[in-house]
Amino acid sequence: MQAEFPSTGHILEIACDESGSEGGKLIGGNTDVFAHAGVRLSAESAAECIRETRDRIRSPATEYKANHLLREKHRPVLEWLLGPLGPIYGNAHVYLIDKTFFAVGKVVDLLVGEVVYAADTAPRRDRQAEAMAVTLYREGRRAFGRERWNAFLESFNDLMRARTSADAFFRTVDVLGLAGAGGRVGEIMELLRRARPHADSFRARLLDDPKMMPALDPLIPAIVQAVVRWGEGGNPVSIVHDEHNALTDKRIAQLKEMFGASHPNGLRHAPTGRLTGLRLVDSRSDPRVQVADFLAGVARKIASDELNDRGDADLVALLRPYVDPSSVWGDDRSWSLLGPPPGARS
Repeated sequence: MQAEFPSTGHILEIACDESGSEGGKLIGGNTDVFAHAGVRLSAESAAECIRETRDRIRSPATEYKANHLLREKHRPVLEWLLGPLGPIYGNAHVYLIDKTFFAVGKVVDLLVGEVVYAADTAPRRDRQAEAMAVTLYREGRRAFGRERWNAFLESFNDLMRARTSADAFFRTVDVLGLAGAGGRVGEIMELLRRARPHADSFRARLLDDPKMMPALDPLIPAIVQAVVRWGEGGNPVSIVHDEHNALTDKRIAQLKEMFGASHPNGLRHAPTGRLTGLRLVDSRSDPRVQVADFLAGVARKIASDELNDRGDADLVALLRPYVDPSSVWGDDRSWSLLGPPPGARS
């Protein structure tokens, strides 16, 4: 399908939606993967995509969601939607976040004293910090056992949401220390034990300003990456997004500020790109957002299945051209199948 560039003047308008959002609850929630899709279609093309999907599914439902497409009886429809001859090929991207790896990355941020906005995601860490995050993610459970490792991650998650004290979190750190893990994992946990002042400082800031940009909500970095990705050619980007409780007027203003200042408050690096607007709509009123909802929902399920070693090879291959190479993903095996080949552009 020929690429389309819906715009207002020279502004590129991208329709977005997410799947798997549970706010800052990254550990112990209902989903282990977050997906954020952006599509570049005219309203007319998106409406035709929805009509064609409805005709192919032949369901009496008044609103179609990703779960319709994920039913086995509708697999041909899903293959058509994602396939190279389908309506969104070349006009859509999806940003994936493995929630556990995202959380572990924030543990490392705490260690080095740089827990900031969620918009500062893994690719912005230096190599040493990123290597620590990968080591903890890949070896932590094996080194400490599933139960203790999960308790540690849940306690950290609660600390970052001001739902537990620093004392309670560092008690779980001490428990892991008593496990006597050696090697690099043990060294990292010892460094974390010494990072108590950073935790106290972050929690004090959070309690002082409970409306500060959340450190753990993956929606924020996903929107940032959408602007960066779609604005690569120098195009200013405007986003139309499904309504979401996290996207308050204040947070939308903060997102715009991130792209408008050389050193935005709370960020280590100003993101590239220009965000000219972020407008919220009911997805039922904008077919472009409905298409983004389809893609986000099916991408989350396909990616989660692959992460948990129960993936469908054919669907993974169909999803792969859409996956943003900057996705936050720590598992090598599944990423080798989900992530675009080195140097590939979709």
